[in-house]
Formats: sequence, C-alpha cells, structure tokens
Amino acid sequence: MSRRFAIYLAPASGSALHAVGSALLGRDAATGETIPSPSLDGISPERWLAITGDARGYGFHGTMKPPFRLKSGESIEGLEASLAAFARGRPAFDAPPLVLRAISGFLALVPEREDRRILDLAADCVRAFDRFRAPAPPEELARRRKAGLSGRQEEYLLKWGYPYVMEEFRLHFTLSCRLEAIERERVAAALAPHVGRFAEQPLSVDALTLFEQPEAGAPFLVRARYALAD
Repeated sequence: MSRRFAIYLAPASGSALHAVGSALLGRDAATGETIPSPSLDGISPERWLAITGDARGYGFHGTMKPPFRLKSGESIEGLEASLAAFARGRPAFDAPPLVLRAISGFLALVPEREDRRILDLAADCVRAFDRFRAPAPPEELARRRKAGLSGRQEEYLLKWGYPYVMEEFRLHFTLSCRLEAIERERVAAALAPHVGRFAEQPLSVDALTLFEQPEAGAPFLVRARYALAD
C-alpha cells in the first residue's frame, strides 16, 4: 500500500499563517489549489519554485507524527477515531511566536524558544499512533541514513521509523530546501517582510491535522482537522 498518512500542526484555513505559508510554498494543502507565490526581492520565480519543491509536496505544516503507511489490519477509520479521541483529551494552548531560522541548511519558521508543551505533544503523538504504522521499508531507512545519523537517531529510526523524534525533535514549518550559506542569507532577507509579523503573536496550537498522500509521489492533502480541547 503506497498511501501514507501524517499528523501535523497546520494552521486553520483562513488564518494569516495558513495564507502566507501556503502562498510561499505555492500550494494550499487544504484545497489542493496552486497559489501564485509572492514576489521575493532578488529571487527569481523559477529559482523560488525549485527552492520550495520538496516542501510544496508536503504542504505547510509542522510535523507531529511523521508520514507512515498503515499497518496490515489497521484502518483509516480506526486511525481517525483514535486521533479524534486523542485531540479531545489534549488542551489547546498558545506557544511562543514563530521566527525565521536556519535548521541544517534549510529555512523554516520555528518557535522563538523551546516550549515543553510542544515537545510533549509531539512525543505523545509519536507513541500513541505508532500502532497504526507499518514498518518502514529498507529503502526508506537507507535514505534516512544518508543524512549521517547519531547513535540515538539510528535507535529512533529503528524504533519509530523516523530519527528526529523525542529529544531529537524540533517543531519547524519548512520554507526551503537546503541552501548554501550565501544564498540562504539572501533568501532569508527576501522572506523576512512576509513572515516577520508572526514573531509578534503567539502560535495557536489548537488542533491536530491528518494529512493524506494518496499515492507515492502525490502531494499531501488535508484529510481532517481535529480540535484540541478548549
């Protein structure tokens, strides 16, 4: 089965963060529509399209439970019911504002400071929904290892199917591919006028969103959004 699912933090449709993030990536994952990207100073449209290529396929999001295939014997209906119950049992909260930073060579919006509530929510998602996850195929494990994993990251890759979980996790909303330092600085400067406003307001963590990739290579789309408790 090539269909994959993922549990993400994704801003609500109609919010400023959703609008800006979707426009910058050139696609709205809630509707599947292509969106013209804004003009970025010093970056050609063709280059920006290439820079955002991978991120555009996943949609604007922060990962909670990385993409996975359903394990044999599990159903999408069971996953949805479990996620709905999980969300109802977790309180919504305001997290620190988002700022533009470089992570391992790519640019992303990240909380300006660490927030234990985000880390705990992500860890709980990884644990709670792992029973639905089919083991990662060998080629996927090999691809992950090309990044050069630490011993702990290798342990997590084997246990959870993804190396950057638990204390290796950092919430981020990806906006670019990996870039050389000079271009990264130029792109960051071009992005600043578009994302600077989000440093002035808290990040609303009010829902978990189930994304679906219908087949290998297809873009991820929002399947359903589950509100956290008030």
